[in-house]
Amino acid sequence: MRVVVGLAPMTREELIAVARGHAEVAIAPEVLERLEERRRAIDALVESGRPVYGLSTGFGALATAFISPDRRRDLQRSLIRSHAAGVGAEVEGEVVRAMMVSRLTNLCSGVSGVRPATAQAYAALLNAALTPVVREYGSLGCSGDLAPLAAVALALTGEGEVRDADGVLRPAGEALAAAGLAPVALAEKEGLALINGTDGMLGQLILALADIEALLAHADLAASLSIQALRGTDRVFVAEIHELRPHPGQRASAANLERLLADSPMVASHRDDASQVQDAYSLRCSPQVHGAARDTLAHAARVAEVELASQIDNPSVLADGALVSNGNFHGAPVAYVLDFLAIALADVASIAERRTDRLLDPDRSFGLPPFLAHQVGVDSGLMIAQYSQAALVSEMKRLAVPASVDSIPSSGMQEDHVSMGWHAARKLRRSVAALADVLAIEMLAASRALALREQAPSAVTAAVADRVNARGGGPGPDRWLTPVISAVSELVRSGELLALAGLAPDPGRAA
Repeated sequence: MRVVVGLAPMTREELIAVARGHAEVAIAPEVLERLEERRRAIDALVESGRPVYGLSTGFGALATAFISPDRRRDLQRSLIRSHAAGVGAEVEGEVVRAMMVSRLTNLCSGVSGVRPATAQAYAALLNAALTPVVREYGSLGCSGDLAPLAAVALALTGEGEVRDADGVLRPAGEALAAAGLAPVALAEKEGLALINGTDGMLGQLILALADIEALLAHADLAASLSIQALRGTDRVFVAEIHELRPHPGQRASAANLERLLADSPMVASHRDDASQVQDAYSLRCSPQVHGAARDTLAHAARVAEVELASQIDNPSVLADGALVSNGNFHGAPVAYVLDFLAIALADVASIAERRTDRLLDPDRSFGLPPFLAHQVGVDSGLMIAQYSQAALVSEMKRLAVPASVDSIPSSGMQEDHVSMGWHAARKLRRSVAALADVLAIEMLAASRALALREQAPSAVTAAVADRVNARGGGPGPDRWLTPVISAVSELVRSGELLALAGLAPDPGRAA
């Protein structure tokens, strides 16, 4: 796949193709011409001798310091070196690449005023699969994801460290030379242009959106297994009920559940049982919870698409050549939805854990053995798997505490309100990973429970339960559970179970 940058707004799918699939990026000739035209406006300002932020002044609280013409290129190099101040563990390579392709789209918009050759060098870094080493901490989500983007810009200039195509850690200058690339000597304004945007938090949001779409489809699938194993009803999922409260996500989730449970002998076997008047909330209200998360996801996707189509830099070169300071780098819009998603995922995980607990409790499971153990007392079954699931849910609740409500003033009070969007993105990634494991444990328990029932589940869910039991071992004596849970988690992450169930991970409509 080849992604052409700058002609039209980049799609989420294109960004993911570059970040995860290492798709090639290219800059169209007409985009290079646009960059050349906008660069002339920067050159004119440089030659004018007037103090202009980003060209002939310091940065942040040092904006009043005038820089003489002979030191202005030093200014750009110093900016990158000083701002590449991240600390902590390395950030995942896909996140760095997502951030890079997002910044490249901004460079190609023309508002940054970079030279065409600098944009081409940035694209070449991506195409050579050289991934700059970015550290966990250093961005406050305002004035751009400064430290993370500066680490990328540092590698572009031949300094710092990168991971090469084989994942080997190498000095950036050495890796550039091995790839046949020359380091970039930054001209006026270019250092600032390379670090002034919401690209880090946006890249992580777009990656998370793709993962969450799939996980919410898995949540419906897991619920359908548990509902059958717990002798639940399908009547609460009929379309007419959900047309009474027509939230799009709720209707989509209910439609998935109704289809997954269709023609289930297990559901039919107790349809007229007077002892089961109503199912517990964790069964009956699954579409309302999963659906609300879907609607939150749809809102976050709209924000991501606007942000991805935006042209963010400060100062920005306008069509008439004016260079205008602004606040478009502030990460509030992205930070908010990152936090919203963490809240929604924590609730989806919470209801999944409640369904799992019912499967393991003989007082509420309608005849299933305690903890689904093979020989009760000798075997503990899935008792401690639920402990692990509860621990994950508890962690997700902590991660749901919003980062965007915090602000620590920086840069001598010049940057006195920041978004903390990068922090919101980092914790959302941990929530996404945790939810995959939470749903895997529910599927492990529900599939084992279904194998212990006399009646058969629906055909489509039977295929899913059989696949999970094949990987997880199914009912039987106790076994080492860590690799079992890991194997089922991998099934979730691979998307194989969705393919078996015929589910499409779409946030706004039923599969």
